[in-house]
Amino acid sequence: MNMEYVKLPSGKIEDILHENGIGGEGREERLDSSNGGDNNRQSGDSDGDGGAAFVLVSKGTWWHAGFHLTTAIVGPSILTLPYAFSCMGWTVGLLSLSMAGAVSFYSYYLMSRVLDNCEKNGRRHIRFRELASDILGSGYMFYLVVSVQTTINMGVSIGSILLGAECLEVMYSDLDPTGNLNLHHFIIIVAIVMILLSQLPSFHSLRYINSASLFLSLGYSFCIAIACIIAGYSSEAQSKDYSLTGSRIIRVFNGFKAVSIMGTTFGNGILPEIQATLAPPATGKMLKGLCMCYGVVVVTFYSVAVSGYWAFGNNVRDNILENLMPDDEGVALVPTWLLVIAVIFILLQLFAIALVYCQVAYEILEKKSADVKMGVFSLRNLLPRLVLRSLYIIICAFVAAMLPFFGDINALVGAIGFIPLDFILPMLLYNISFRPAHSSMIFSVNNLIMIIFTFVGIMGTISSVRQIVVDAKLFKLFSTTVI
Repeated sequence: MNMEYVKLPSGKIEDILHENGIGGEGREERLDSSNGGDNNRQSGDSDGDGGAAFVLVSKGTWWHAGFHLTTAIVGPSILTLPYAFSCMGWTVGLLSLSMAGAVSFYSYYLMSRVLDNCEKNGRRHIRFRELASDILGSGYMFYLVVSVQTTINMGVSIGSILLGAECLEVMYSDLDPTGNLNLHHFIIIVAIVMILLSQLPSFHSLRYINSASLFLSLGYSFCIAIACIIAGYSSEAQSKDYSLTGSRIIRVFNGFKAVSIMGTTFGNGILPEIQATLAPPATGKMLKGLCMCYGVVVVTFYSVAVSGYWAFGNNVRDNILENLMPDDEGVALVPTWLLVIAVIFILLQLFAIALVYCQVAYEILEKKSADVKMGVFSLRNLLPRLVLRSLYIIICAFVAAMLPFFGDINALVGAIGFIPLDFILPMLLYNISFRPAHSSMIFSVNNLIMIIFTFVGIMGTISSVRQIVVDAKLFKLFSTTVI
């Protein structure tokens, strides 16, 4: 996600100066007054909490939250949805996708309600781990959530770097089939760009990048959908077969794997941190942001899933782009330029996605390393930020180069991470916070969702482990081919 495509509106200069610690003392007082004196809502601001003061600074509007949510949810993982449909068929696939979308929206809405309720009672939480620990009252829960969340965020960052490098490699191999550059070189290139972009100090400072990310996701989704329609009507296209393949047990495993894919695709895992970027009071703002996000979700998810499965049936691969690329004999079903545009859009959005999911790691790193008494761009805070964030990206890039078969591992991470955090824990937190009557509909619905997705998470984990075992013979450390 190259910074060159992000243009800052001139009307925001005062905000930028203020964010960089340049002037604005009087403006700070006005903001504090307009926020009901809640401008220092994070207790860490006065306790040396650099993560709260710098990374999770609260200045955003509901549409900024919508940009962040869209970037966190709508990504290239939607290219796996046609494959998920091939494991289920039309009816179950459409029903499962709709149910996953409805449940995830409901879950995020409940999470927002819980955060609003805590804020109303004088405890505004800006971190998932602190919210869970406060409501569940367990020190173990704090460490459990931070471990799962960190694993998810690092997994998404590694996957984004690997997929970004693969996008560059695809374009390079098309321009120079005999070139000497391989996957590792492109991982280094992506990591360097990520290091540069990672110096943006706060989550809120990503709002322009994430607004562009929203339009990029719409762009490549439309390109893929159009390409699938062209391929489906091509005279070179294979005959379409929508029947489920494999034995009964294989179909069962594939079905749960598909549900796990859908759950992971709708995954977020950082909603409290996104809500933390809202200028207080945040009450009601996240619902507007969620509506914006899910408007994009409906357009992108269904267009890619339906068109991809319609075009290729049960011959669809786990990434629809693989079906659309020219085959070994050079036969292409769709214009190359259309795929090039889609790949470029995907590459650019991957930078935004990685930046969003890196914020939790950066917040943890700067919680103690930053000095809140100094300016955000003071040398005292600039050097630790540069070193720690660069080191984090280098570690992610190294793992991406070492494990170019990360897709199977990421599926496992999604099953044991995204599903508990996004489909189970929010319902539990809501039931404990609001204590709905046991005879009420909402209590029954929440418990039913928790039971169903606990089972789905367990089966998704088993299916993911099984897939890792099946593919293990293909794994090779530091391979230059992505599996």
